Amino acid sequence: MHKVIHSEKLKQALQARGWTQKDLATTLEVTGQAVTNWMKGVDFPRPDKLLKLATTLQLSFADLVVSSAKDQPVIAFRKKGGAKTTDSHVLKAIAMGSLLKPLVPFLSELRSLRVQIQSPTTQYDALQAVSAEVRTRIGLGGQAVLSYEHLIGEFEANGAVIVPVMWGEKQNHKNALHILLPQEKVTFIFLNLDTRLEDFKFWMAHELAHVYTPDLAGSDEGEDFADALAGALLFPKSLAEAAYPQAVRQSTPAGEIRELQRHASAHSISLFSVFREINNYAKAHGLPVLRSKDTDIHAIRNSQRGKLVSEGLFAPVPPEPAAYIAASQNVFRSGFFPALQRMLKSKGTGAGYVQQIMDIPMQDAAALHGELCR
Repeated sequence: MHKVIHSEKLKQALQARGWTQKDLATTLEVTGQAVTNWMKGVDFPRPDKLLKLATTLQLSFADLVVSSAKDQPVIAFRKKGGAKTTDSHVLKAIAMGSLLKPLVPFLSELRSLRVQIQSPTTQYDALQAVSAEVRTRIGLGGQAVLSYEHLIGEFEANGAVIVPVMWGEKQNHKNALHILLPQEKVTFIFLNLDTRLEDFKFWMAHELAHVYTPDLAGSDEGEDFADALAGALLFPKSLAEAAYPQAVRQSTPAGEIRELQRHASAHSISLFSVFREINNYAKAHGLPVLRSKDTDIHAIRNSQRGKLVSEGLFAPVPPEPAAYIAASQNVFRSGFFPALQRMLKSKGTGAGYVQQIMDIPMQDAAALHGELCR
């Protein structure tokens, strides 16, 4: 369905401020004709203008845009601790999703047979059963290390397109972004490479859980399930069951934490993930939880941070466009850049499109555009 601006809502918002369409055009740095075209449904704002329009008039996406619910992109954020998802964040992500639609025909054929988890729940035994099923399908036993390659393969097998991005370690609302296009049946998974190695695998597993449960994407229930399944996949019951007695027999809390760190290192996951999964196991079986506290774990974890994923992939950082594109294809097996290259060459699309769909600075978008159009 072609999206149009809800003209009546827009008129009401302008009247409430005593503004004319010309005043709005001046504020948004567009022509008066552009605003007129939006009001008539002849044209639709670019994502940056749509976001500015919403924030300026304090309108939500639902108020501002008339669109079919079945056509609207479904958004799920993997947020940084304490970050709040605002209407502006959602609006921007939905706008990104709308712009991704024209890219879909240029993707290589995606697999149509995909895994969907029926009746997802965070109840411990049921969650562990789902984790065991996923691991069995991948070809892993309960004690084996779940690798990045396993996760990447599952994304590929389930019609999800990975988009590695470099959004910075700080000052960004999201660590990962999930955009499901329901009509096209394609999911784009944006993964921030400026992320610590020990956290990156958890975020990938979290996003995979969203792929398995498309009906829950974007809901609080979906976020809770994705967090729970990610932990269960990375450090399942069989590992927690073996690690629990090893940890509790330590004579001091410091010894207990060292034991947890050993497991975290062996599985390339965070100390907190091991701590949480062992405690989940203990609670489910009526056992005393670990002596260490959340605050202790976070303090140690924050003082012993590993490399960023981007630092492990590239030297120097930031990488040249060719190296970045190659890593996307070779490491993450992503068809994103080949599809984007086909689209740019076919339609003559400019660097602004790259900037909008990847949410990156224009300078970086122009460099990528130049490399893809060579």
